[in-house]
Amino acid sequence: MRYRLLGQHTGLRVSELVLGTGAFGTGWGHGAEIAESRRILDAYAQAGGNFIDTANGYQFGQSETQLGELLQGRRDEFVIASKYTQGALPSDGLLKTGNSRRAMVTAVEESLKRLRTDRIDLYWAHFADGLTPIDEILRGFDDLSRAGKILYAGLSDFPAWRVARASAIAELRGLLPVAALQIEHSLVQRSSEHELLPMGQALGLGMVAWSPLGGGVLTGKYRRGEVGRAQGFGGRVFQAESTEQRSRIIDCLLSMAEELGVTSSQIAISWVTAHGALPIIGPRTYEQLIDNLGAARLSLSSAQIAALDSISAIEPIFPRSMIDSDEMRQSIAAGVLDRIEVPHLPVR
Repeated sequence: MRYRLLGQHTGLRVSELVLGTGAFGTGWGHGAEIAESRRILDAYAQAGGNFIDTANGYQFGQSETQLGELLQGRRDEFVIASKYTQGALPSDGLLKTGNSRRAMVTAVEESLKRLRTDRIDLYWAHFADGLTPIDEILRGFDDLSRAGKILYAGLSDFPAWRVARASAIAELRGLLPVAALQIEHSLVQRSSEHELLPMGQALGLGMVAWSPLGGGVLTGKYRRGEVGRAQGFGGRVFQAESTEQRSRIIDCLLSMAEELGVTSSQIAISWVTAHGALPIIGPRTYEQLIDNLGAARLSLSSAQIAALDSISAIEPIFPRSMIDSDEMRQSIAAGVLDRIEVPHLPVR
């Protein structure tokens, strides 16, 4: 396994594949008992993985509890990322849910106990609640950092404009920087490419992508009659094969996998890596993990990436639909666009 820096605002070296532990536990009625979770974690570590993603609410807290037990004696070998916002239990009320500083402090204390550790390496706001000002979230992160309870902070599933504003406020006020951004990104869910991905790359954020397999649809297993996450998690975080384009994507993946002698899962994960994000793999079984780890040994050619890009392409939205048109770009380049060296990264 290779390693990357988590964005341009940290010196943190993390593995190219992130181990998602949403399936560690059985609180949701679909997941792994601790013995299987141990097999998964041990194999991930043996392969060189060091970046673990969890959340206070995964499996109603069981994910963190299992990790707390499994990491005893080797906690410092891993980067632990956890999240707050949703609450750990269905019974958690108003004061323990949402993005408020109050909810953040309560959640981090409970997560530290479940994880049996004195700090969380990367702490995410899980998703925007539409109520809490970004200033309050940033101040909460900064206070927790100064108290030594978190080391880095990130935003998950937030609108691009709020992430950009948060990054600017933190920089101007000398608060703990927004180090990372978590998004959904896969061959069947590319809408994050409209604003979130280019923004994150331009701002130097560590980009982490969840559900690179579209909830399992890109493995092709649902065509074989398996149910997996489609039923196990009640259809949540699952992208169905519901359009002609998605069927063509899966056909292309299966054909390419046969040609390369790999699995469609490995190709789908490798494609996400090639677009600049660290994929979160979320295996429920040891066998799924071993398959997913094969993506780290796969390097897709530019032609293969281009073929997948083409078949999964999404229509641009405003303003890119206007400003990226050939006519518009030539008009602001005095007709000599082909002679201008375009920046590799999105311009800030």
